[in-house]
Amino acid sequence: MINTELLAQICKVPGAPGFEQPVRALISDMVKPFADEMSIDPMGNLIVVKKGKKAKRVMVAAHMDEISFIVTHIDEDGFVRFHVLGGFDPKTLTSQRVIIHGKKDLIGVMGSKPIHLMKPEERNKSPKTTDFFIDLGMSKEEVTKYIQVGDPITRDRDLIEMGDCVNSKSIDNRVSVFILLEVFRELHHVDLPYDFYGVFTVQEEIGLRGAVKATHLIDPDFGFGLDTTIAFDVPGAQAHEAVTRLGKGAGIKIMDGSTVCDYRMVRYMKEVADKNNIKWQAEILPAGGTDTAGIQRSGKSGSITGAISIPTRHIHQTIETAHKGDIRACIDLLKVCLTDLEGFDWSFK
Repeated sequence: MINTELLAQICKVPGAPGFEQPVRALISDMVKPFADEMSIDPMGNLIVVKKGKKAKRVMVAAHMDEISFIVTHIDEDGFVRFHVLGGFDPKTLTSQRVIIHGKKDLIGVMGSKPIHLMKPEERNKSPKTTDFFIDLGMSKEEVTKYIQVGDPITRDRDLIEMGDCVNSKSIDNRVSVFILLEVFRELHHVDLPYDFYGVFTVQEEIGLRGAVKATHLIDPDFGFGLDTTIAFDVPGAQAHEAVTRLGKGAGIKIMDGSTVCDYRMVRYMKEVADKNNIKWQAEILPAGGTDTAGIQRSGKSGSITGAISIPTRHIHQTIETAHKGDIRACIDLLKVCLTDLEGFDWSFK
């Protein structure tokens, strides 16, 4: 159904916001055989072009950064303090392994006050990220040989398969990187109506920064965001809170906290999905945002923009889970969205 070994490789490589060079290098090697043009802009976005029959431009953005941390302090005993790069759920950090990427990669563990030593009122409080430190098992003298303030930190979790699902760190948003790579591969010998700009963006997790810059450069006529979304289809969730559900197909975004997708694009995506028997579900996300917002409004004239969302459980935690069938549906939906653009009536009505 999907190449889980490739997805695992993409998820494993580090790429904190602003430090995307390792994952960018991996993607560059993988996508190069399918590119007519390829470049890296000054901000670090990887822009891959497949030429179409006409000069209109279609941009698809998949951010390659992952929620991470950055070293802010090393104390006298060698314990490391950090700041978050992106939004973490602090309660999931306890005793998790991380990797600090300095002169040498060092494995550490997230530490906090043991429950045995907590006062009753402390046990009932929700933890904050500032309650945690990283234990490297080394003295300060040893730590500072390899680590300094400003070094990025990523999670240490390999991808596994669970039933019909995959579970890993960085499913957000490496699953979209995987989807975009597969679309380039599967469309390699297919003629497209318009120029296709696949952009692997930087710094989405700290403010959609790469997408804004790349969109201004490309100035697309059409745009697609490609990102994960919440699947709150678990015990205790009310039906109206689900947003999306695992196994129910690709998410077609209607809105999130940063954008309302163009109604023409939403209608187009639904029509091509139904026409091609691709399983889909509507997505309305009350808060949060994706590169979709940057694409929609950062070009010189704006663009007709929508988004394909991958339903994901445990999002912005130490591990995240997606359904293999939904991932395949997202690949299929993006492919037909790119090939059928010319035949749709894009007028306002």
